Amino acid sequence: MNDKIYIFGHKNPDTDTVTSAIALSYLKNKLGFNSEPYVLGEVNLETKYVLDYFKIKVPKYLNDVKLQMKDLNYHKNYFINHHASILEAYTYMTDHNITGIPVVGDNNEFLSLITAKVIAKYLINGDYKTLKTSYDNLLKTLDAVKITKFDEEIEGNIIAAAYRSTTFMELVNLTSNDILIVGDRHSIIENAVEKGVKLIIIVGELDIKPHHLEIAKKNKVNIIKTKYDTFTTAKRIGLSSYIENLITEDRMFTLDQNDYFDDFLITSSKLKFNNYPIIDKNNICKGLIRITDISEKNRKKVILVDHNEIEQSVIGLDEAEILEVVDHHKIGDISTKNPINFRNMSVGSTNTIIYKLFQENNIEIPKEIAGLMISGILSDTLVLTSPTTTEVDKEVVNNLAKIAQIDYKKYAMDMFKAGTSLKGLSKNEIVNTDLKTFHTEEYSFAVGQILTLDYEDILKEKEDYVKIISEIAENKELNFVLLAVTDIINNGSYILYTEDAKKYLEAAFNIENLSQGYYMEGVVSRKKQIVPYLMDILK
Repeated sequence: MNDKIYIFGHKNPDTDTVTSAIALSYLKNKLGFNSEPYVLGEVNLETKYVLDYFKIKVPKYLNDVKLQMKDLNYHKNYFINHHASILEAYTYMTDHNITGIPVVGDNNEFLSLITAKVIAKYLINGDYKTLKTSYDNLLKTLDAVKITKFDEEIEGNIIAAAYRSTTFMELVNLTSNDILIVGDRHSIIENAVEKGVKLIIIVGELDIKPHHLEIAKKNKVNIIKTKYDTFTTAKRIGLSSYIENLITEDRMFTLDQNDYFDDFLITSSKLKFNNYPIIDKNNICKGLIRITDISEKNRKKVILVDHNEIEQSVIGLDEAEILEVVDHHKIGDISTKNPINFRNMSVGSTNTIIYKLFQENNIEIPKEIAGLMISGILSDTLVLTSPTTTEVDKEVVNNLAKIAQIDYKKYAMDMFKAGTSLKGLSKNEIVNTDLKTFHTEEYSFAVGQILTLDYEDILKEKEDYVKIISEIAENKELNFVLLAVTDIINNGSYILYTEDAKKYLEAAFNIENLSQGYYMEGVVSRKKQIVPYLMDILK
């Protein structure tokens, strides 16, 4: 399968979302698909530790999956070299049913767009007295054969020997810059080869005398012979001209293959052109798109892991084709046009589900992939202590630990130590490390969570953190924001909140006289122990 599949988790990527994207991509590729894992933001310290430990590169950053020009079924590799003839360009357009063709240089760099209208204008108003083209273009255009050849490029003034020989030689002083169209007028031919004209075109497939040919070779006169008569030759010769000779400055507009489709629609509505050259960042022409082609789109194919809500996902998701969702959260607002594979299980980690997918497809899990997967489960379940933990998670962790060859409890503590360090992070960065937004019919709120061993440092400056989340609530027009500072050793969370959240928290958790930094013993899961209770109150 050639179509690339983008696999990614939610914004503000945590260890489970990053490792599940990598693991699922590995599985898909083993099954014959062409997939690649991505992240929607910078990975945190914990995830960096995991990836470094198992020697796996950080996935590429994915900004969006919006439709781009390269996703349209445009005419790829439709262009013509600047030294092609006008006849070649016109024939190419008619053969491919297009009304314009990009003209490129020798390295396929874009030069301009030539349209059928430009060629028609040349045929009516063009300069028929001079010519600049190649020897080979003349052979093709005039269906001619080579007699002598000394120059690759032919440039000069076109003269047809229409007078009788004596009159012609009296009136016309041939030079080395002339291109002569002539029949069997041997005296004119003799005069031409002696003067060393640039090119002689002998019409009607007539012959040239041997001694005239010898003089032509001595004076390096190019000679070709065509089957056409003088009138037809004179009519067609202009079509052998380089197509670059028709280039003007008014059709230099191009589209980058990475330009967004919605931007193109705005641009095309203003310009009202029919044809648009497509280039890359180096100005290399990739082809041509016609305005009539824009209905044929190859939407980016995506698989979502560890989320199924639009707000938590990538920009432009509505312009992509969702193939599959693998998640362990509540069903969100993602919708699709076609039926898809939606794997959702009530387990502690997306990686637990992916482990099941490996089993179902009889694909062996390599040591490093097993290491990533167990890291995601240990992170999301706080080493199997979170209330989200299931017996399935425990079984999977034991199996993956054997494959990864680690003592998972010791490894988890090292992972958390690396990941919970707050050194070098600003308070804003700490708050936004894992902040998720939720909605009911009437309310919107956000819950952030910080897993740390240094909770006391945060509580000492809780006023500053409250100020930050209050600003977030105002800027994002949220009803309230709260921050759970989770002590992963003692299995509980300290709660910081905006003022408007107090009454909801008191009602949801039966707390009297709630104050900033209130300790909620045993509460470590945002998904199961905080958000559902708030949702019930806000209904």
